[in-house]
Amino acid sequence: MIRFGVHIPNFDQFAEPAAVVEMAQTAERAGWDGLFIWDHIRWEHDDWPVTDPWIALAAAAQATQTIRLGPMITPLTRRRPWKLARETVALDRLSGGRVIFGAGLGWGLGVEFAAFGEESDDRRRGAMLDEGLAVMAGLWSAEPFSFSGEHFRVDDVTFRPGPLQTPRIPVWIAGLWPNPRPFRRAARWDGVFPERLAGGVLSPAEVAQIAAFVREAGAGDRPFDIAIGGYSERQQGYESQFGEYERAGLTWWFERLDPARGLSLRESIELVGAGPPRGGG
Repeated sequence: MIRFGVHIPNFDQFAEPAAVVEMAQTAERAGWDGLFIWDHIRWEHDDWPVTDPWIALAAAAQATQTIRLGPMITPLTRRRPWKLARETVALDRLSGGRVIFGAGLGWGLGVEFAAFGEESDDRRRGAMLDEGLAVMAGLWSAEPFSFSGEHFRVDDVTFRPGPLQTPRIPVWIAGLWPNPRPFRRAARWDGVFPERLAGGVLSPAEVAQIAAFVREAGAGDRPFDIAIGGYSERQQGYESQFGEYERAGLTWWFERLDPARGLSLRESIELVGAGPPRGGG
């Protein structure tokens, strides 16, 4: 059975951490499996308020007990991986081992990268992402760790404590299908959060293609998550909406509550409070 998460931005109506906490508590009470939040420091509309997703996630972790939590996704290329390693471990321990770490190159090069003098070349950012993930995984081990790369260096450092989850915090990689590079990267980790390069929601056939690709790229038959986002239809049952997706290999559906959906904060909370779209049909 597919698991269901709530996927919210960290701006506009969710710019107040208290709103994120209320949504997380509502989702947990209603039986959702996770709450995931975008990681932006600025949005394309400068008059829109923005909150820090990590502060909001920490507050949500303290206010809930069961749902999975995490950023979806964090642009690791504009972060220091050792600082992020500390933050993810702190959140994992605060939540009792419920964190999923979503990572990718990020979106909005002019808005969030060039405007602050950050790296905007895709290939260099890809190399920084790979190095940053390697550094984080090494520091999560709570064992002496060294790393020497083109972009990052760590000299015999031990970070303690480590995360509660073993062997480490799950890592999902974002990517635009059918661009193969991020999916090869994802196959080395624990899951993938794909979107279609041309826009719109990925079809079950495309999910099946992604599942086959990551298996061949190195994921093999080990447990591996595939999560996509969209807008479910309440009048349809589970089988009619998600049966083909489940057979194609989808493991998570993210209910999008982005500004394009046009819901107020109260309407969003009411929608989530009605529960995830599982069950008969």
